Amino acid sequence: MNTDIIIDVTKLQPNQKHPAIFDAFDTINPGQSVIIHNDHDPKPVYYQLLGMRGHCFSWSYLATGPEVWEVAIKKNNTDTNKVTVGQIVTKDIRKAEVFKKLGIDFCCGGKKTLEQACEEKGLRETDVLNELDKAVKQTNNLLDYEKWKLAFLADYIIHQHHGYVRESAPTIIELSEKVSAKHGDKNPELLIINDKVNELLKELSTHMRKEEAILFPYIKKLESRPCVDNGLESVQEAIWVMERDHDIAGELIHDIRNLSNNYTPPDTACNSYKLLMFKLEEFENDLLKHVHLENNILFPKAIAMEKDV
Repeated sequence: MNTDIIIDVTKLQPNQKHPAIFDAFDTINPGQSVIIHNDHDPKPVYYQLLGMRGHCFSWSYLATGPEVWEVAIKKNNTDTNKVTVGQIVTKDIRKAEVFKKLGIDFCCGGKKTLEQACEEKGLRETDVLNELDKAVKQTNNLLDYEKWKLAFLADYIIHQHHGYVRESAPTIIELSEKVSAKHGDKNPELLIINDKVNELLKELSTHMRKEEAILFPYIKKLESRPCVDNGLESVQEAIWVMERDHDIAGELIHDIRNLSNNYTPPDTACNSYKLLMFKLEEFENDLLKHVHLENNILFPKAIAMEKDV
């Protein structure tokens, strides 16, 4: 029985074509294919799929025009009887987070196959493979923050960015302590990085509590008008403090980036070392978005709104 999915994209609206192909690819199992019928070379799909899903498929032309083009996109079989957990992480460090969440040792126990690791943990291999696939998916951020109400933007920052910091902090601290203790004698910069990581996360923890308890509620009341007194002389007063906190966090993350050579682990680094560098870079990327939303959108609008009251 043929379980491949066939899509005639000539019958779809332009904005439906790529989503339909990606949705179909995500539903098939390794060894199955999505076959595209088109009236021109669908090569752009190849590059988009490569960027968003990684090297997890093969691309084969069945027909090459000039009027009809057909391509078979086959999901690769990971061959878990041969590939080890360590090799999976080495090929794509993003997948290490999945193993860590599931309690699968990808560092010292990295020589085990995925099948062996799943058996030991009582996990279904197909479920783990699905989680690994999800780990490499990316989404485009097309949100227009400028048009949002300040109360909504403040809540978004709390749930999206404050939540990310609180969720990521224990993992980063654990990794930093582990890597610095194990490799700090040969890489003394790891000891300094560990100190700065702890300082950064403590600073952000205090900063977020102040925003959630004082500044953000004040901004919400300011937007609803009339603004009732809650102990602040002005929103500008609190924002100056928050922006100084941002400066401190920025200096710390800048130091961490420099000390880690732009989050580049040495060639001999273990998987825990590599994951730490990956998580620190991910953390910086989120922090940049976090600070941007506050310094460049939320805070200026709140100051302008207070002046109009």
